[in-house]
Amino acid sequence: MTQTAVALGTFDGLHLGHKAVIACTLSKKERGLIPFVMLFDSHPLLTLTGSAPPVILQDDLRDERIRETGAEIEYISFSEIKNYTPEEFFEKIIVGRLHAGCVCCGENYTFGKDGAGDCRLLSGLCSDAGIEFNSVPLVYCDFRPVSSSRIREALVSGNIVKANEMLGNEFAYRSEVKSGFQRGRLMGAPTVNQYFPEGFCVPEYGVYASAAVIDGREYPSVTNIGIRPTFEDSDLRSETCIIDFDGNLYGKNVEIRLIDRIRDEMRFNSAEALGAQIKRDAEKSARIFEKRNKNV
Repeated sequence: MTQTAVALGTFDGLHLGHKAVIACTLSKKERGLIPFVMLFDSHPLLTLTGSAPPVILQDDLRDERIRETGAEIEYISFSEIKNYTPEEFFEKIIVGRLHAGCVCCGENYTFGKDGAGDCRLLSGLCSDAGIEFNSVPLVYCDFRPVSSSRIREALVSGNIVKANEMLGNEFAYRSEVKSGFQRGRLMGAPTVNQYFPEGFCVPEYGVYASAAVIDGREYPSVTNIGIRPTFEDSDLRSETCIIDFDGNLYGKNVEIRLIDRIRDEMRFNSAEALGAQIKRDAEKSARIFEKRNKNV
């Protein structure tokens, strides 16, 4: 049976630290090991406490990005293993189910009931079983370890640039385009209306330079996240004006990538004033998009 190189962790944001662990498993392909990322079917805290942290990256986007690296995915039911001792988790999952020839994890990784197992224990178990073990050093940003909690803090404070730095890519979300009131089209700026999934980490309300991904192609865009206070019938949504795009996107799933924050959400005295501001925002966003692409 072919052995695997297994990446262990929560991978709830797929940030730079997570990517370093996955890169470790990918490097073992030269030994003939198949790189695998072990994912839980739900965040462990949801099972343990009934409440999970806000979602940074939707499961479908996370899985796509993992598979794009060349790694495969193995889902594990957290409810099934939550009471395993570290030794039981190692024998039943890492050895018995994943057939690991190599294990990679962050240096702060814990496992087993109540997080009783750590890297030192895992290293010993691997050594006894003849399995290679790799403890991947933490990745730092501003002299502090990159973490999902830090990324959430950056998002809710509107610091999208810092969140993107820790993620190693642009914060993104994807959802179905819904029909709105078509006010944007009346103002000469047709918009894509999308709702955030329940439990999602919504960035601070405001206007963002963004990129909209349609059929694999990126378009410069400007995105308003919030409740659109100019209108009384407002609810929380993402509203994106796609620059130089003409087409019907209703019912399609569109990915929005946030590049930078332009301004706070504001209330305008008229739809005309809002329309004029949207045009200025779009021009600024287009310049940011162009600069971003030159730096790639």
